[in-house]
Amino acid sequence: MTIIQVIASGLLLGAVYALFSSGLTLIWGMMNFINFAHGEFVLIGMYIAFLVVTYLNGGPLLFVGTAAVLLFGFGIVIYYGLIRHVMRGPILAQILSTFGLALLLRYLAFFIFKADFKTLPDTIFPGTVNIGGIFLGMPQLVAGGVALVITLGIHLLLKRTTIGSQLLAVSEDRQAAMLMGIRPDRMQAIAWGLSAATAGVAGALIATFYYISPTVGESLALTAFVVVAFGGFGSVPGALVAGLLIGVIQSLSAYLLGPIYKDIVVYAMFVALLWIRPTGLFGKAA
Repeated sequence: MTIIQVIASGLLLGAVYALFSSGLTLIWGMMNFINFAHGEFVLIGMYIAFLVVTYLNGGPLLFVGTAAVLLFGFGIVIYYGLIRHVMRGPILAQILSTFGLALLLRYLAFFIFKADFKTLPDTIFPGTVNIGGIFLGMPQLVAGGVALVITLGIHLLLKRTTIGSQLLAVSEDRQAAMLMGIRPDRMQAIAWGLSAATAGVAGALIATFYYISPTVGESLALTAFVVVAFGGFGSVPGALVAGLLIGVIQSLSAYLLGPIYKDIVVYAMFVALLWIRPTGLFGKAA
């Protein structure tokens, strides 16, 4: 029963991994562009949750909704203010632009919030839930459940809606999309808004059971890159499956070997998978 509980906890954590990684894979699928500041977008969502709870005495609906709206707008601003311009330059300029943005956001967090660790009150989602003898913390259960629903919603948005069809059309062939009357610039801005919004929501959810500090974004970004590469660049279903797998692998490794080994096991399996299948689980061969 203990192993089942560990696996269940890993699945809940993996669902949150999948949520913030889906935004990263969306940008890659749309533009072949890697956002190195994605972890800092998650960090902003965490601090939004902290500010809403601390100064507005707001609840989960308020801080999750606020994170989604503010990060959606922030993603669009970043696209029009930075990304659209560096896309015209060499690949090195594209890489350094978001890497520099990540450093800027991280050190702004240091400047505003200092290096102190912050947490949300335990009263946000108090207690645990007993599901068939499996005890799960309420924060992890709510965060994992909401993250899973939103990730599936993103997949449905891309596959079943007009705006999703337009986003996919731009990712397939920008010039052909323009001939069909689709504005690629607008679609890419929306993609950045969605990517940032999912990261912000994931950050707000993570903050309910994880500490907040300016360096958290760095480690979360690394996890997102592993999830995206594991699942296949550009595949939201791949990010979902990979996120769940990595969450379970981390939890089992921490339980069986010790917490310090969980990342070693994940990265070792990640390298082994890419050696066998470089495109990841759901990636398409070039």
